[in-house]
Amino acid sequence: MSAGLGFGPMTSASGRLLDQIRLSGVTARGTHGVFDFERREGQDFTVDVVLHTDISAAAASDDLTRTTHYGELAVTVADIVRGDPVDLIETLAERIALACLAPAGVFAADVAVHKPQAPITETFGDVVVAIRRERTILLDRTPAEAVPVVLALGTNLGDRLMILRSALEDLRASEGLEVTVVSPVVETDPVGGPEQPDYLNAVVLARTTLSPNELLATVNLIEAGHGRERNVRWGPRTLDIDVISYSDLRSYDEQLTLPHPRAHQRAFVLAPWLAADPEAVLLTATGTEKVAVLLEEAADRLSLRQRPELHLEHRA
Repeated sequence: MSAGLGFGPMTSASGRLLDQIRLSGVTARGTHGVFDFERREGQDFTVDVVLHTDISAAAASDDLTRTTHYGELAVTVADIVRGDPVDLIETLAERIALACLAPAGVFAADVAVHKPQAPITETFGDVVVAIRRERTILLDRTPAEAVPVVLALGTNLGDRLMILRSALEDLRASEGLEVTVVSPVVETDPVGGPEQPDYLNAVVLARTTLSPNELLATVNLIEAGHGRERNVRWGPRTLDIDVISYSDLRSYDEQLTLPHPRAHQRAFVLAPWLAADPEAVLLTATGTEKVAVLLEEAADRLSLRQRPELHLEHRA
């Protein structure tokens, strides 16, 4: 039985050929099928998995935490096979693929589910359902329970403080989003783009039952309500709300990259975030890093100015 079953290699957004972790021949007994005797007696299912990932950080550091633990993956796959029965092995393959995408560094997963004892009256060798699922599928997935998110707010046009306060009220009023902590306000010089006024920035910690794409749509709607226009990259704006992180999800989608690809370099995100949560950590390309450490390394930290007289008046 061959893992992958015809799916080709994958490349990262930069065009680099991704590495693969292959797990073949995981066999467990399950009770999946449409017939009563299949549910009653059960049969063996075999699963092959290919994870498309980048193992360079793990290889350089010899650190198991920077790669997928294939022993734990094998247990997860077998537990799903032994778990709640489904009629179709298509459904079983989907469940396994979503579980394979859970580790942060996995870009995509190929899953092949074999049902060699399928109730077919003709002579046959095997029945296989093979699927590929990419991490972007998780962007539309609604969490079973509320998950933590980090949002960064910024403005450098109009009445900046009132805009931040209004945006915060809009976030509080958003269905499926619970604001838990609001940072102090900081003032920063613009980073990149044309000449423009200084920014006021803040960070909001929240919990949400929205999917990542639903959360993005929510903050984009709030931005639009405050007159946000996207005419000039890194240009001045009435309101900018960035989704910095969504639980421990990693996404390489062009519309919603998670965690935010430049958050680890931006003091105007890191400083208010650290003030809101002194133990905060951020998932980066090389692993999980403390926000306090990242802030010390941020090039724009010296231009950051604390504005303790400005309050967003968070409600307890």
